[in-house]
Amino acid sequence: MTPVLLLTAISCALAQVPSHAPVVTAGSLAASTTYRAVGQPVVRVNGVVLTDRDLLREMYSIFPYARVHNGFPKALEADIRDGAMKMMIFEELVYQQARRTGMSVPPPQLAQALIEFRQQFNTPQQYQQFLNEECQGTEKPLRAKVERSLLIDKFLKQEVTDKAVVSAAEVKAYYDQHQESFRLPESFSFQSISFLPPNNATIAQLEEVRQRANMALSQAKATTNYEQFGQLAEKISDDDFRVMMGDHHAADRSKLPPVVVNALLAMQPGQVSNIIEFDANDYTILRLNAHNPTRVASFDAVKDPLRIRLEKSKIEQLRSALAKKLSQNAKIEKA
Repeated sequence: MTPVLLLTAISCALAQVPSHAPVVTAGSLAASTTYRAVGQPVVRVNGVVLTDRDLLREMYSIFPYARVHNGFPKALEADIRDGAMKMMIFEELVYQQARRTGMSVPPPQLAQALIEFRQQFNTPQQYQQFLNEECQGTEKPLRAKVERSLLIDKFLKQEVTDKAVVSAAEVKAYYDQHQESFRLPESFSFQSISFLPPNNATIAQLEEVRQRANMALSQAKATTNYEQFGQLAEKISDDDFRVMMGDHHAADRSKLPPVVVNALLAMQPGQVSNIIEFDANDYTILRLNAHNPTRVASFDAVKDPLRIRLEKSKIEQLRSALAKKLSQNAKIEKA
């Protein structure tokens, strides 16, 4: 998380509350929700009290739609609350460990972070209102919270993010050892122009759709490239692919109707099919762009998303190990 994102999480109601939580402006915690917060202690972490207000902020972080939907879904609320509690405890343990190791925030970074936080408010009056309602009217608690937020971020970067970096050699080694997992199924790249009757269509309407398809066939056959066929699809097609020039990209053969597969197998790239009629009086004209056999995706095609996936997995492992290590000797008491 960047410092700006972390700063939006700050609440100053208590000096010891965790830093990573969604922004809470005046009155937002009092909004109607299935879970109420009144400042009641919910857990002590090595003697530091965390309240239900802190918990609710973490719950909003996990499920921000609660503000829009006037609460948390009943079926999910218990799991959201449990996840928020674990995250809240983890962050407090991280902060305490950062302090124990002597980690600090350079004064210029802290000053810049405070400036960025103030800039989130539209007017000085709004900022002062926030201070009055969340920080006892002064910037001192806010400064402590900003510093706490930055310390948590700094510690996690040092112990998790930086250690999770995966080298290009590691990505290539994983690719070479797991090539079968990068095998792509047989697919067809094609475009379509479709003519669909309305629901409960009359005989006359069905005949009109058929005539439109017949008239369009000669236009489609006259196209000579992807762009021409795509522009025609945008103008006359009834299916949703018209907004993408009729392009279905690489469609898995196993997920296509047999009648479409048979038509595509009989074509060469660049060819336009005759009218294909489906059972529901739907009519489709296809243009084959490519027939792609089953193959292993190239390393260049997968290296970037693969690196991201490997680093994400490593981050999860490092965070889990860190949480276990910090919890081993911690005194955690549910209130």
